[in-house]
Amino acid sequence: MNQPKHKEHDFSAKLRQSSVINDLQKYVTWRRETMAGSTEPMPGMAPKSINLDLTTACNFSCPHCVDSEITNTGHALKAEEVRQSIDTLKSKGLLSVILLGGGEPTLYKNFGEIVEYIKSRGLQLGVVTNASRLSKIKDVASLFGKHDWIRLSLDAATQNTFDKLHRPKKDVLLKDILKGAKELKVINPDISLGYSFVIMWEGLEFKGRRLEPNLQEMSLAVKLAADHGFDYISFKPCLIRLPDLHKETLLDSVDRENEKRIIDSVQNHLKKACDSAADRIKVMESVNLIAMLNHQTHELKQQPETCHMQIFNTVVAPAGIFHCPAFRGVDSAKIGEADGYAGEKRFEKTLNNLDQSIQTFNPKNECDRIACFYNHVNWWMENFIHSEKSVDQIKEAQDDNFFF
Repeated sequence: MNQPKHKEHDFSAKLRQSSVINDLQKYVTWRRETMAGSTEPMPGMAPKSINLDLTTACNFSCPHCVDSEITNTGHALKAEEVRQSIDTLKSKGLLSVILLGGGEPTLYKNFGEIVEYIKSRGLQLGVVTNASRLSKIKDVASLFGKHDWIRLSLDAATQNTFDKLHRPKKDVLLKDILKGAKELKVINPDISLGYSFVIMWEGLEFKGRRLEPNLQEMSLAVKLAADHGFDYISFKPCLIRLPDLHKETLLDSVDRENEKRIIDSVQNHLKKACDSAADRIKVMESVNLIAMLNHQTHELKQQPETCHMQIFNTVVAPAGIFHCPAFRGVDSAKIGEADGYAGEKRFEKTLNNLDQSIQTFNPKNECDRIACFYNHVNWWMENFIHSEKSVDQIKEAQDDNFFF
């Protein structure tokens, strides 16, 4: 029997978890009151999950990197401020941390120390890495629990494609990465280990450069993932950051004929990949890949006038705190400096900025070309806020995964 595909996230269910639902109810109540003219400040709660970008340093030069303009700037977070931020946010309701984005987290000199500190505070932890320095992760692998995960951004199944897509500054062998991944699972079988595969198709370009197609390697990647102890393989479409607008987008300015050709090709290769998975490994599809394959990308670009997810997930980076991962490094989405959560007073200042952002940032205009991961949950909250339903009618879900 073929292994069924799985959605990568169900954000509305995450917001209804028993550890989160009270804050969801508070937020809905506050939004209703502000829409009715109240000037009460936003509830003083932390995001449930943060993307923590420890450093801008990266030892790869991926031509498709959406963060290429902010990598290798020489900036990194200060370890003491990271600890202070974690403490402040934890006291306000933070539940999970993802180390990723803007650089390679294992290049941060205090990587192991920060992982240890996050876990000492009882937080769920995810790490996205290019896998070039798995020894750094092995050193702290025993600290990870059953809800924690490590995702390796590989995007290839052969050395040739891996080199073309990642352009490592020193030789990095895919076979060594896969061997190291298998060793990680031996060190700590509780770690959820993912093989991340960003799909590139024929004709895809970024900044005038033709990107190397890799969809022909999807089936082989599934086999390699299963053979080397990965728990799942995650497929997602390649996003391009528009250089003029600094926004991530999917299938932007692609005519219908080419869009159909691209979708048919991706669909065929994904089917073969799922067939090859059998019952050996879980195959995950991202929200925007599902929309793309169902010719619904345009729906993800139709946003409500308020981004409600700002309060539940933020990005903490050397360049500052941003209310959305798709706007990492973009001034219009900046709500605080890098130390904006390091202590009560700074937290309050950042919260005030977030309050203003929720009320003034209009995703209907700002995000009209972004295939937003949070589109469905934003509309779900928008519709509920405008309904006459009591917040007590929100159905509670069991605690599980606090990553957003």
